[in-house]
Amino acid sequence: MEDGVAIVIDAGIGIRMTMKHLANYCLPMAAVKGILLTHDHMDHVKSVGMISRKNRIPVYATSDVFAGMMRNPCLTVKVPADLQRTFENGIQVEIGPFRIESFTVPHDASRNSGYFIETPRTTFCIMTDIGHMTDEMVGYLGKAENLVVESNYDPYMLEAGRYPRFLKDRIKGGLGHISNPQTADALAKHLTGKTKRIWLCHLSEENNHPNKAFETVSQAISAAGLSPELFVLRRRIPTGIFEW
Repeated sequence: MEDGVAIVIDAGIGIRMTMKHLANYCLPMAAVKGILLTHDHMDHVKSVGMISRKNRIPVYATSDVFAGMMRNPCLTVKVPADLQRTFENGIQVEIGPFRIESFTVPHDASRNSGYFIETPRTTFCIMTDIGHMTDEMVGYLGKAENLVVESNYDPYMLEAGRYPRFLKDRIKGGLGHISNPQTADALAKHLTGKTKRIWLCHLSEENNHPNKAFETVSQAISAAGLSPELFVLRRRIPTGIFEW
C-alpha cells in the first residue's frame, strides 16, 4: 500500500481466507485498485474472479492468461469482461502511485509475467514460478530495493523425494521451478548494492525447507560481498506486514 492505494499480486487462496487476512492486518479491500496476475495456475488465481466481481476491482494480466482462465472449468467464477485489463509483457501501466512494468517469466502456464513496480518512495520486483533465469529477468534483479524471488526446491530433496519421475523432470526441466542453488547463483552474480531486502518465495513443502533455502542463498550473497536483509516467506501462513 502506498498513499492509501493498494495493489494485490495473485489471488490463489479462497476469498474468505483472503478477506480474513486483510481484515487482520487492517488493510481495507476498498483500497485495492488493481489485481496483477503472474499466470493462470489455480494456486495463483483461485479467487480472483470472485474478488474482482464482488469488489469491482480491475484485474491485470496478459491476454493468454485471461484466455487460460476462461478455458479452465475449475475456475467457476470468471473475471468479468469489463474488469479485465489486458497487460502484455514489456508494457507499463500506472495504478495510483504505482508505476508497473511487466516482463516475461518462463513457466509451463499461459504467458507468465514478473513485475517491476516503482512508487515515489521505493521499488519492488516479484518473479515467481520460474523455470530458469533469462537475460531479461537478471536485468531486473539488481534494479529493485525490494525483491521477491522464487527458491522452490532443494535438488537433493527433490531427487530423493516421493514425486514420480515425470513430475521431478517437470519441476527441474526449465519451464517448471527454480532451485535454491540456481536462485543463489543468480543473486550472487546479478544483485547490486541497490537491493535492500530479499524475500524467498514459493518454497515446495515436499522438496525444500526454509532453513535450506535461507542458508544456500545467504551464503552465496555473503560470499559475493552483498548484505541485503534476507527473509523466507512461509508457504501457507501469512508472513505479516513489512513496512519501509
